Amino acid sequence: MSSDVTDGPAGGTTGEVTLSDVLEVLGKVLGIEDRVAAFDAGTPLFGDLPELDSLAVLELVTALEDRFGITVDDDELAGGLLETAGSLHAFVGARAR
Repeated sequence: MSSDVTDGPAGGTTGEVTLSDVLEVLGKVLGIEDRVAAFDAGTPLFGDLPELDSLAVLELVTALEDRFGITVDDDELAGGLLETAGSLHAFVGARAR
């Protein structure tokens, strides 16, 4: 699966990924760029965003992998990874280091 969110790894040499970086990818993949500006770390994702269905999860993961140069294993998708914007950001940030 390919993504149109391939600006290259974020954060340059520091490897720092901001919540805004992650939300930008989320917004582009789900087509909700206008709404993600109001999201914060506590914003619920999977189960609360109708746009984030199982197919969109795959597209999101692919886009995050492409954008931040990370790898997400299938078994990592469970356990709250997509519970909130903050949990997704924490996961991507830890992986990008």
